Amino acid sequence: MLATVFSAALQGIEAELVHVEVNAGETGEPDIILVGLPDAAVKESKDRVSSALSNSGFKSPETRCTINLAPGHLRKEGPCYDLPIALGLLAATDQLVQKQLSDFLIAGELSLSGATRPVRGALAMARLARKLGKRGLLLPPESAAQAALLEELEVYAIESLDQAQRFLSGEISLPRAIPLPPDIEGVESMADFSDVKGQAAVRRAIEVAVAGFHNILAIGPPGSGKSMIAKRVPSIMPVPTLDESLEVLSIQSVAAPASSSNSIHFGRRPFRSPHHTISDVGLLGGGTIPGPGEVSLAHNGVLFLDELPEFKRSALEVLRQPLEDGLVTISRSAGKITLPCAFMLVAAMNPCPCGYLGDSQHACRCTPTQIQRYRARVSGPLLDRIDIHIEAPAVSVSELRSGKPGEPSAAIRERIEQARSIQRLRFSDTQVTNNARMTHKQVRQVCNISRELGDLLERAMNQLSLSARAYDRILKVSRTIADLAGAEHIAAPHLLEAIQYRSLDRTTSI
Repeated sequence: MLATVFSAALQGIEAELVHVEVNAGETGEPDIILVGLPDAAVKESKDRVSSALSNSGFKSPETRCTINLAPGHLRKEGPCYDLPIALGLLAATDQLVQKQLSDFLIAGELSLSGATRPVRGALAMARLARKLGKRGLLLPPESAAQAALLEELEVYAIESLDQAQRFLSGEISLPRAIPLPPDIEGVESMADFSDVKGQAAVRRAIEVAVAGFHNILAIGPPGSGKSMIAKRVPSIMPVPTLDESLEVLSIQSVAAPASSSNSIHFGRRPFRSPHHTISDVGLLGGGTIPGPGEVSLAHNGVLFLDELPEFKRSALEVLRQPLEDGLVTISRSAGKITLPCAFMLVAAMNPCPCGYLGDSQHACRCTPTQIQRYRARVSGPLLDRIDIHIEAPAVSVSELRSGKPGEPSAAIRERIEQARSIQRLRFSDTQVTNNARMTHKQVRQVCNISRELGDLLERAMNQLSLSARAYDRILKVSRTIADLAGAEHIAAPHLLEAIQYRSLDRTTSI
């Protein structure tokens, strides 16, 4: 007897339909044959399924059975086909009525006892089910909570193979899965800017950067608070919208190990801080079967690169396209995927190899050649794509001893949200949501400046040897500064502040 169960295969952060076809009653020695381009984890499913069937009180097939995972050209990976294979075997051996099988998309790993375990990509599967017009999904409880965020679908949390069989046979009814709640506790426990002593200029630059979603680079000696400030950036970022949260969750649910719910933070903007030894693939994404890297995991959030010159040159250079386009395309033999990566880059570096260039308390031991070689590790084209460069001087002892707390994150976030609301209204008819993502045409429309300010900007471009790309960057930052001030037009103070944020820029051929 032939039975078909619908499941899904992950391709990047999207899911594609997989037909799990089970044919029982074939002539030959009793055996389970699995075809359809399965990987090692999928091939092991037949052993897990056999034990799960036996321990759940069902009869194992007594004839030869062929299981086909179609389409055959699509590579199947992971243990998510255990549950659909088991249900297909039950249907093919008349232990389950097939009536409701076609209504649901089904996925889940099985333990030897028949209990279910979570799978990756639940939200991607839910989007696929909605696209296909399915009634809903049957998933393990941890995965079902993610899929239930799409309220128009019926999502049921399945705890065991026996429960799934009884539900599909109509013996029991189940309540719909409860959607994953926002991580309110994590948001409230974020480090606050009130802990930061001094560094008024850096705090101001960070506020401007977050208000327009601009990339920022802080340069300063060790202990000046660069990392401390960077880790507090999420506390002043606007609360993500539902669509932004779902985009972040879809990436996290695909990239995180299925058994690790600790890496899923729904309702929070991601903060990723990879070590400088990270590989190109780890940063950009890829692998034998392409998957998201750190740039995609930071989507709609912050990618913090500490000790920027210590990263491999090749790893830094792969950031060019993501910083420019907000998308990254990865091509491998197993397929080609495009992943979102609209992140805010926050980077930090020392001014020289020893870190004390320009520090009044410590003498720099570096030669000019060493300093030049150290700074050259960060290429001109990459610096071009960082909108704001700010110096972070060492904090004085008197500032550290001060008992007066700094401005809290809530006050800074309020100003930023007001600026963001101006930007949302400005770009309401477009796909752009912030000033940093303005196109060249939009810059010309939104960032109009007077002839006098144009002459001022031209002189600055010539004196500081700024590149052509820096011209638009300065105008975008100027527009953000004007938004923070509630100004309708860019004025001289806004433009001058934006110009002084290009201190490390230089003309370099790409």
